[in-house]
Amino acid sequence: MTNKKILIFFPDGVGLRNFAFTQFKEIGEQRGNKIIYWNNTAFPLQEELGYDEVKIKTQKIHPLTPFYCRIRKHIELNVATKKFADSVYQTYKFPFNYSGIKNTLMTLFIRLLIALNSSEKGILRIRKRINSLERSTEKYNYCKAQLQEIKPDLVFCTTQRASQSIGPLLAAQDLGIPTLTFVYSWDNVPKAMQLVATDYYCVWSDLMKKEMQQYYSFVKENQLIVTGTPQFEPHYDKSLLQTRAAFFAQYNLDTAKKYICFSGDDETTSPLDQYYLEDLAHAVRALNIKGYHLGIIYRKCPVDTTNRYDAVIEANKDVIAVIDPLWKAIGKNWNEVFPTKADLQLLHNVCAHSELVTNVCSSTVFDFVAHDKPCVYYNYEQPQLKKGIRDIGQNYKYVHFRSMPSPEAAIFCTDKNQLESQIEAILKGNLSNIPEGKKWYEIVAGKSPTQASEKIWDAIDTIVNEIKN
Repeated sequence: MTNKKILIFFPDGVGLRNFAFTQFKEIGEQRGNKIIYWNNTAFPLQEELGYDEVKIKTQKIHPLTPFYCRIRKHIELNVATKKFADSVYQTYKFPFNYSGIKNTLMTLFIRLLIALNSSEKGILRIRKRINSLERSTEKYNYCKAQLQEIKPDLVFCTTQRASQSIGPLLAAQDLGIPTLTFVYSWDNVPKAMQLVATDYYCVWSDLMKKEMQQYYSFVKENQLIVTGTPQFEPHYDKSLLQTRAAFFAQYNLDTAKKYICFSGDDETTSPLDQYYLEDLAHAVRALNIKGYHLGIIYRKCPVDTTNRYDAVIEANKDVIAVIDPLWKAIGKNWNEVFPTKADLQLLHNVCAHSELVTNVCSSTVFDFVAHDKPCVYYNYEQPQLKKGIRDIGQNYKYVHFRSMPSPEAAIFCTDKNQLESQIEAILKGNLSNIPEGKKWYEIVAGKSPTQASEKIWDAIDTIVNEIKN
């Protein structure tokens, strides 16, 4: 069936990489779909990419929605703690704010509602309350009017975790338009980041499908479609690969050196991340004394705007090459920094032309495994750790790390004094996480990492055809 009108909904910018910069649009159009981007972000899709877009200009959600969303998250984590007899879910919570009378009163209000609703039925009550709040907003009515004018056959939401998506999706459902959402990240389900309830859900893998059924009793098996994620598709696009000479020339890298990628983390995940970069620089210097010719490519976390790495980079500028992600700031807030299509090629080539990656618990392990490159995870405390600073070891206790088929799916550095010998062993071919890392990659991202866009379009076609027939 052709001439289906599909509305691709961006409630925020996180879906751009997966659904605007990959071949996703082209694949859908080849199937005869008319694709319109429903754009709630500041990123100018039509201006930058020439895509047909409808802008959502009304941005205000209900003022109480963020509070009820936080209540929902806490309740879901409390229910999971009890259901699975596992305290790890409590570590996903952010601390309450008691600074000042206003914040204290709001915190007491939130905690009271959490206490009164910490059950499966309570979750549904709070979700119903959030929906009621969002249906009362100008944004809901604005989006409903847009939908009545566009008359799409389906609304595909590119992430499940944005509060900005609740009102627009409710408007679609109230008009009888089928809705489908994509679960954005590998760790999102156990972290209680499922803000929206849609008719269908695209999930990465059988593992994520199982998680959705475990955590969300209101989601039925026939609503879950295993598709994989377009996130890793660019790693298999050979047209993105530059020659080593061209890549090194573009970024002023030394062709006599082999490079190790240090992939930076956000400040919440790894508050002392700069010291791991410093440890890597020391290890590289020691190996270079032994006759190795090594350098470091430092790729920061795209939304990290701190200057915490500057001193380390300056002190080691002879071994550290800074290659910033090609993201674009369109506003002053962190959520107004957007990826670009060019960054897909940059990341592809950083992976291809590095010997390995090191970081704290990042999914870049899968980016590099896709290129048959090892990953070292830092898993030791820094001496600068003190009360009030989060220990990075907590990250590896999270539920999504339990998906590892074995401890060898990543190379864990548990002592900074091991780092030099581990890197040397990797370079000599005596240490690798690639065999087990590939198994982990398949568990998390599914068996067909190159076909995720195709499978999502299969899901869209099936949903629309079943409804029309």
